[in-house]
Amino acid sequence: IALFVFACGPAEKEESLFEKANRLAHENIIADGHVDLPYRMVGAGFMKRGEVLDVSKEALDGNFDFPRAKKGGLDAPFMSIYIPAEYQVIEGYAKTFADSLIRMTKQLAKTYPDQFAIAYTADDVEANFKAGKISLPMGMENGAPVEGDISLVEYYQKAGIRYITLTHGKDNKICDSSYDTTRTHGGLSDYGQQVVSEMNRVGIMVDISHVSDDTFWQVMELSKAPAIASHSSVRHFTPGFERNMNDDMIKKLGENDGVIMINFGSSFLDGEYRTRRAAYDEHVINWLADNELSRNDPKAKAYIEEYTKANDPWSDVKKVADHIDRVVELTGSTDHVGFGSDFDGVGDSLPTGLKDVSTYPNLIFELLKRGYSDDDIAKMCYQNVFRVWRAVEKVAASE
Repeated sequence: IALFVFACGPAEKEESLFEKANRLAHENIIADGHVDLPYRMVGAGFMKRGEVLDVSKEALDGNFDFPRAKKGGLDAPFMSIYIPAEYQVIEGYAKTFADSLIRMTKQLAKTYPDQFAIAYTADDVEANFKAGKISLPMGMENGAPVEGDISLVEYYQKAGIRYITLTHGKDNKICDSSYDTTRTHGGLSDYGQQVVSEMNRVGIMVDISHVSDDTFWQVMELSKAPAIASHSSVRHFTPGFERNMNDDMIKKLGENDGVIMINFGSSFLDGEYRTRRAAYDEHVINWLADNELSRNDPKAKAYIEEYTKANDPWSDVKKVADHIDRVVELTGSTDHVGFGSDFDGVGDSLPTGLKDVSTYPNLIFELLKRGYSDDDIAKMCYQNVFRVWRAVEKVAASE
């Protein structure tokens, strides 16, 4: 009997810890800083059909739907009102497109009122959570829709936008992008400074994901309210990738009581991912050509499955936890980190163990194994970003 306990005890303990992770995922609100469902609905033909993509039931594609969200404990995915950089070239088009995505997201809640609800405040999320509904707070990814009209900041606040990612893949009228080499403004433009101040005044969180380093530091100096990085990771693990935040930036974000919400995309997590993925793709493509098969052929599917098991190029859930560890080490507490998956936004680069919204318990399980407490998990799941959300509202109320 003693030998049996010795042999099976660790497995039993591990299983028990996963059960705890699953319980914590459902007892706590899980707020995810960035889910690209609205743009996915456009891609699915919603605009043409005039009806909402049915995510009330398990979908055949994508990373998000109601059943999987419930399984994973996701309660408040910030819906990304994503404006591609090319939409900012034609005056007025970015605003028109943003308005259409906002209407579509609100229509989703109207179409399935027993499952989804728009959330304008953290209190709304808590009430929806008690009612068993998934909240749909909205964040605008790329501030291009505010065009050159400062009154549009308040317009979008009234429309339900609760954070604005100042730019995306290219410099815009507000600021420079981490992905762009032009450095049009050297950080924030004069207009961008007005936008940040106006966001403070009306109660919209400033999101510094995607911005250049210069823009980040200028936001830290200018903003009266703490900021978020809604879907960024730690540059320490991806040297040279400016889209992620370096150590000094993370420390400063923490000093300003902000939150970095870790992006799950493999290229955000691991600087070696692209090299591994290129080799993996090359092998699969060559094997298919040599065997004159398509990916849909049963023989090809079986081969790719076995090859992937032995040569998985993706990052994994442990690496996400490594990024969280690094933020905690740099800021000295668990108060400044959260989850910002980028589900439905990073394609097939999601890490092993975190492929869709049903998998948050896997991450919580890994964090529990590393010694994080129940209180730490609650902070990461929602309390940290709610603190910033409420602080932004408080600043707005005092303006």
